[in-house]
Amino acid sequence: MADQSTFGLSTIGQISINARDLERATAFYGEKLGIKHLFSVPRMAFFDCQGIRLLISLPEAPEFDHPSSIIYFTVDDIQVAFEVLSQRGVKFEGKPHIVAPMGTYDLWMAFFRDTENNVLALMSNVPRASRQ
Repeated sequence: MADQSTFGLSTIGQISINARDLERATAFYGEKLGIKHLFSVPRMAFFDCQGIRLLISLPEAPEFDHPSSIIYFTVDDIQVAFEVLSQRGVKFEGKPHIVAPMGTYDLWMAFFRDTENNVLALMSNVPRASRQ
């Protein structure tokens, strides 16, 4: 039996995002965002985000039909990621911008929506020395 005083959740195994049009959403995540498609089954498509599984699915019941939480994708170079995704037709809410100065680096983000109107984001820790 696990020690209850030290038990805690830490590893994310899967994140689910609702879709109304599964074929359209699957194409967006695979083709536009370039996320590796693992497999599809009726009503669901699975992608690999470096060991965290991303599930795109039709809601199982009306009470589960709602926008997702924001998923933040970490990228090394937010400007390059913004340009590549924009060229693929991803529509951003605005350009990448500094969200918080963190001392030796700045936290940058850029927000966009998928084909199902869920909000997603790019995030990048940009070293201050690299912006001279």
